[in-house]
Amino acid sequence: MATFPAFAATTHKGLTYPFGGAAPGTGEVMEAAPGVRWARMPVPGPLGHVNCWLLDDTDGVVLVDTGMNLADTREAWKAIFRGPLAGVRVTAMLGTHMHPDHIGLAGWMADHHQAPVWMTRGEWLTARMLTADARDGVPGEMIAFWRGAGWDDAQVAHASARGWSGFRRIVTPLPLGYRRLTDGERLRLGGTEWQVVTGSGHSPEHACLLNEAGGVLIAGDQVLPRISPNVSLGVTEPEGDPLGEWLASIARLRQLPADLLVLPGHGDPFTGLHTRLDAMDREHRERLDELAVFLAEPRRAVDCFGRLFRRAIGPDLLGMATGEALAHLRRLELEGRAVRDEADGVWWWRAA
Repeated sequence: MATFPAFAATTHKGLTYPFGGAAPGTGEVMEAAPGVRWARMPVPGPLGHVNCWLLDDTDGVVLVDTGMNLADTREAWKAIFRGPLAGVRVTAMLGTHMHPDHIGLAGWMADHHQAPVWMTRGEWLTARMLTADARDGVPGEMIAFWRGAGWDDAQVAHASARGWSGFRRIVTPLPLGYRRLTDGERLRLGGTEWQVVTGSGHSPEHACLLNEAGGVLIAGDQVLPRISPNVSLGVTEPEGDPLGEWLASIARLRQLPADLLVLPGHGDPFTGLHTRLDAMDREHRERLDELAVFLAEPRRAVDCFGRLFRRAIGPDLLGMATGEALAHLRRLELEGRAVRDEADGVWWWRAA
């Protein structure tokens, strides 16, 4: 099992936080487990940070996730490699998944250290696709998607004013080649073996890393301690089933040992993996059941926010909330509990 410095552990909802809320400051690293150092990078929005992990390798460290391509993040990394990790090189840059808060500086870091980028194929190709789409105007398919979900003119205008290529601004260019990670693959880093464990739903082919001998799981966003990661149906795969994939991934992860130290992409390291997986599974299934009752009358995706979320949905959260609502409605459709009708470009869902 993992061992860590003595802290006043805390508990909350069946989870134990062995570091008691302690975390590395900007420009600092902290030991999370033997051979694993923890850095925390600032990100805008309610999350406030992303966790990055440095795994001891034979002649340096493998960096797992980087933070966004922001000036503050770059300065924080420079401070780390001038200070606590002075003289240490990054031997590989591993991205758990393609979201900008996790791979935003992967290309910058890989170029500086002349290190390869490691990702699963699904995450790599999706990231490359999004960074290559350089058009300025919002595509008509996207506007039709928003309209279908029930957005009004003001909401469409607000989102359109932001432009289309925002992903490219917060992700540095990735190298042309990468090293593919596959589910079940075992990586020997220094004297430690890490197994790749993939999941889906939050992103196409999310990579977690398991050190079973040491009792450590680097979970990325596949398992977070206090919030459920966003699971969205999007315009690129409108007939997909991200929530079904998410629930199947929870079942797969539940086959891992229950007493692992979980190192999440956001929030604090914790133990109680099965407790957290059960809670996330239960939360989504309860939402599905509640939503199925709500569809006794036809509803648009935007009409379902009050049944799915416990907070007001403003313009900055509208896109994620819409994607999550559509993911739940699509799952109900595939389960035979709802049907979708279309009228004047708007989708109306009703109980089957």
